[in-house]
Amino acid sequence: MTSNNSSTSKLDYSLVLIVMLLFLASCAAIYSAQQSGQYDRNFLIMQVAWYAVGCAIIAVVIRFDSDQLRKLTWYVYGFGIVILIFLIIAPESIAPRINGSKNWFQLPGIGTIQPSEFMKIFLILGLARVIDDHHQKHLMKTLQTDFWLLLKLGMVTMLPLLLIIKEDLGTGLVFLAILLGMIFISGITWKMLVPMFSAGILLVGTIFYFVLWNPDVLEKFLGVKPYQFGRIYSWLDPYNYQSSAGYQLIKSMLAIGSGQTSGKGIGNREVYLPESQTDFIFSVVGEEYGFIGASVLISLFFLLIYHITKVGMETKNQFYTYICVGVISMITFHVFQNIGMTIGVLPITGIPLPFISYGGSALMGNMMALGLIFSIRYHYKKYMFSTNS
Repeated sequence: MTSNNSSTSKLDYSLVLIVMLLFLASCAAIYSAQQSGQYDRNFLIMQVAWYAVGCAIIAVVIRFDSDQLRKLTWYVYGFGIVILIFLIIAPESIAPRINGSKNWFQLPGIGTIQPSEFMKIFLILGLARVIDDHHQKHLMKTLQTDFWLLLKLGMVTMLPLLLIIKEDLGTGLVFLAILLGMIFISGITWKMLVPMFSAGILLVGTIFYFVLWNPDVLEKFLGVKPYQFGRIYSWLDPYNYQSSAGYQLIKSMLAIGSGQTSGKGIGNREVYLPESQTDFIFSVVGEEYGFIGASVLISLFFLLIYHITKVGMETKNQFYTYICVGVISMITFHVFQNIGMTIGVLPITGIPLPFISYGGSALMGNMMALGLIFSIRYHYKKYMFSTNS
């Protein structure tokens, strides 16, 4: 039973502190990045404004408890699918092609909005709802029920994935990372997962083979664009593509390496890196703040992931736990992929660094995800006379 005296609805002040530190890190990095003079816009002021919008989103999301989120799940998921479909068929006056991809809506007075960033959060809610409903319905697990759960998770993920992957491979990989994270904690038996992941590894190896030695097959049957191959080639041998696809990677590694241990200091950048305020913001951190500054930033992300993990383990609501795993999967993949691509460990995919890179859509999507975590702690209740509630 619950007690009014012991029920607590509170703000997660530890998470507030982490968000504030990420905000300060973002401001410092973007301030440094915009000194290159590539643009006349003040990205720092715009990022502060997007953070304010993100805080408003958190203030709205935090009001929804578990039951309300469950009821809203399929409505927001369906809304996201409709918007993605509209993005495909919308004229370029509304949805222009930017850098060869049609991923954004152009909104007067606001700028560009990327709906796939919000679809990530809707997908997390959808997968969490599927797993929770499945376990409530099937109390006894069998290979048949596990297969049915796996099929449902795949269907929920594939629908938005197919709508965005041709235009935005990087975001498509995030969708898959979320799916994999949710599968791991879904309770599906390893007798099914081991063959499935083995087949997945074989598929990735096969695709990699075609990318290197027979790319025409992928262009013809999967519609993969030539510039996406260029990212793989420039990753493997950037100096042979330094005048095109390898330019960003070479400059990024040069910037990070030149920062050495303590960095060159604020405003002392020497390596010119185009679009450094977005996907390559970590290169700015590495050059101006060095290994120490980069390590502090990475530690902040580990602290964030640890905190969300702690929240997910403490809650007794399984739906909330699944949401936490989805958010962890999304943020972890973003961080490892973004930092990995700036140091040449992973291919360039155009994935921003969460909470640090400039970009309204990505920041609002990430703040919406944190809004779900805030909601979990805000509506958390302690129970008296019960250890299993």
